[in-house]
Amino acid sequence: MLITSSHNETLKEVRRLNGRRRDREQLGRFVAEGEDLLAAAEAAGWTPLARLVAHQSGLDGVEVMPPLLAGVSELGSGTRALGIYPIRWAPTATGPLCLYLHGVSDPGNLGTILRSAEAFAASSVVLGPGCADPFGPKAVRASMGAIFTVPVLRGGVEVLPGRRLALDVHGSQDLRDVLVGLLDAASDPDAASDPDVVLLLGAEREGLPADLLDAADTVARIPVANHSLNVAMAATVALYELASRMPLR
Repeated sequence: MLITSSHNETLKEVRRLNGRRRDREQLGRFVAEGEDLLAAAEAAGWTPLARLVAHQSGLDGVEVMPPLLAGVSELGSGTRALGIYPIRWAPTATGPLCLYLHGVSDPGNLGTILRSAEAFAASSVVLGPGCADPFGPKAVRASMGAIFTVPVLRGGVEVLPGRRLALDVHGSQDLRDVLVGLLDAASDPDAASDPDVVLLLGAEREGLPADLLDAADTVARIPVANHSLNVAMAATVALYELASRMPLR
């Protein structure tokens, strides 16, 4: 089959899915573009509902005339392949290392955080109020395939497992010092065993609201020489420290 008309129903669906969040949620689908993302989906066991490829590209899928495929692409240079996938939300937040985001509205930052969560083996990512759509085209692209491997769910603090470690620029403790304390506590045979940790982060300017900071077991900061890190960079640094220094099971 060769798609030669911009009025093709699948192309119309791609345009719709690349548009409004409401449409993605209503249809329960999203689009991933590019051969690397499609390969990541396949490696993670995701089967596309539809796979479109440029005519005479040699790739597997329904062939589309290249100008038409470029016309529905969100990439500046167009694409040779894209897939439509079902949206999957994880049922529960799990440890040992969970990440909670509040008000992270930039899809590029959100996708980058998912990429870091995959790199440092976070068990789940919980999206609180005001977060971007992880299945939107910018977030999917920035995740570099992590959207297919990292369990993501929506929820509030009530779903979070384990101890809550909040990052805040005004935190009184250095993150590294906090982790030393956590390591000492975990190595104490008489201590209660609760190795699960939730890292809480807020939007770059607003940070975490007061009620979440109050609900945290510990509030820490990442010391920097000047200004501050954006939320994606802060998440990456913190996840690295947690994954490399904590006795996560």
